[in-house]
Amino acid sequence: MFNATVQSIRIWTPKITQTCKSKDCLNALNISAHGYRCLSTSSCLHGKVVPRKKPRVVHEIAGLEPITYADRMHYVPGLAKPTFPEWDRGWKEPRHYKSPKLEDMPLHKDKPCYIFNQMTNVLEGVRQALWLSKSILIKGLPAQILNLALDPANQIENQDDRVQNAIKNSRLWDTTEHRPPRERFCPSLVHNLLHLCDSLHVTHPELAKRILADKYSLAATWRRGEIVFQVRGQNGLLLNSMSPVPVAAGDELIQSTADQALETFYPISPTIDLQCTHVYQEKNDTGFRADYPFCHAHTLFLMEMGNAPKLYPEQLRAKMLMFAFGNALARAQALYGKEPRILEKPIVVQSVATNGRLFQFVVFQLNTTDLQSDSGVKNLAWVEEDQPLYEFAKVRPLIKKKVVQVPAGLSGYEPNTFKKFLALYLHGTA
Repeated sequence: MFNATVQSIRIWTPKITQTCKSKDCLNALNISAHGYRCLSTSSCLHGKVVPRKKPRVVHEIAGLEPITYADRMHYVPGLAKPTFPEWDRGWKEPRHYKSPKLEDMPLHKDKPCYIFNQMTNVLEGVRQALWLSKSILIKGLPAQILNLALDPANQIENQDDRVQNAIKNSRLWDTTEHRPPRERFCPSLVHNLLHLCDSLHVTHPELAKRILADKYSLAATWRRGEIVFQVRGQNGLLLNSMSPVPVAAGDELIQSTADQALETFYPISPTIDLQCTHVYQEKNDTGFRADYPFCHAHTLFLMEMGNAPKLYPEQLRAKMLMFAFGNALARAQALYGKEPRILEKPIVVQSVATNGRLFQFVVFQLNTTDLQSDSGVKNLAWVEEDQPLYEFAKVRPLIKKKVVQVPAGLSGYEPNTFKKFLALYLHGTA
C-alpha cells in the first residue's frame, strides 16, 4: 500500500512542483520508496547555513611576551597560538605564489592611470570619447569618401546580388537553427563583405598592399591636464596598409578647430567607467614590430558578439572612436616621438562596427598630440550612425494570427550601406 502511494507521488511530481512550493509539498517529495528521507535533497532544502566565524583578535601588550605551545608541538588550552616565520622554499612554486602588495610592485606609481579597454562601457558615450581624445564631432562621412561611394567605377559587378548572397550565406545558408547565434553569423558576414571588396584588386592594384591582423595588442598613453589615460588591449580586426590613409580635412578646417570649444558633461567626471589602477607602465606600442611592412592602420573592424548586445550603439561608437584614436596616437608617437606637437601630416584611421545588421562608421583624424590642454588645434571625428544593411533575415516566416508578418528569407536590403562600406575600404586607392 505504501509503495503504491509513493509510486503515485513520483508520477505527479512534475505537476506538484509547478503548482505548489510549500514545505508540505517539499516534504512529500523527499520520501523514498522505503520510507526514508532523501538527505541529499532534504538537507539542502531545510538545512541552515552555518555563519562564518569571525577571526579572533589577538591584542599585543607592550613589554609582555605571550606564552605559546610551540615547544610542546601540539595544542594546549590556555596557551597562545604561536606565529612562525614564512617558510622559504628557495624556488618559485606557481601553485603557492603570493603576489606582493601593490605598494611593493616595481610599476607602482602614486598618480593613478585611467585605462580604456575593450570591455569599457562609458556612461556618456561619444561625448566622453570626444573629450578624452580632444576631438570635434562632424556628423556624416567626409566628402571624398561619399564621392567614392557614388562613383560607378568603384562598383562591383552584380554588386547588389552578390552582397545579398553574402548576407544569406551568413544568416540563412550556414545554419540549421531557427536563429543562428550572433557570434557565428556576425564574423562570417564581415569576412564575406571584405572578400567582395577585395575582388576589386584587379582594377585597384593598391589593394594588394594590405593585410588583415587579428588579436594584436595596442597601447597608447597621453595626459589630459594632470590625469594620465591609456588605451590598451586587443580590440578587433585591423586592416593594415603599406601607405597611410589620405587626409580627410584640409588646413583651413584644421586651423578652425582652435576656435571651437570642447563639449563638457559637468558634473559627471570624464574618468567615469574607466579602469583606475596605480600599477601601470607608460607604454606606446602599435602592436607590431618597427620593421613591419604594413605599418599604417587603415580600418578597424569591431563585431558585436553574443545574442544580447554588450554595448548600446552610443557606447559602441565611443569604443570605435577611442580605439581609432589609440591606433593613430601610437603611430604618431612612433613617427614623431613623445614630444607634444601639431602634426605636419595628420594621421587618419577608420573604424567600422556592426552587430550583423546595423553598421556604424567612424573616420578619425589626429591633428595634434598636444592633448594636455583644451585650447589650440583639436582632432576631428566623422561619425555615421545606425546604417542598416537589411531589415530582416528569417529562416522561417514570422506568422501572427495566421498572417505572415515577415516572410522567410532576406527583406529590406539597403544598398547604400554597403556602398559606404566599400568606399571606406577603397579610401586611399581610388
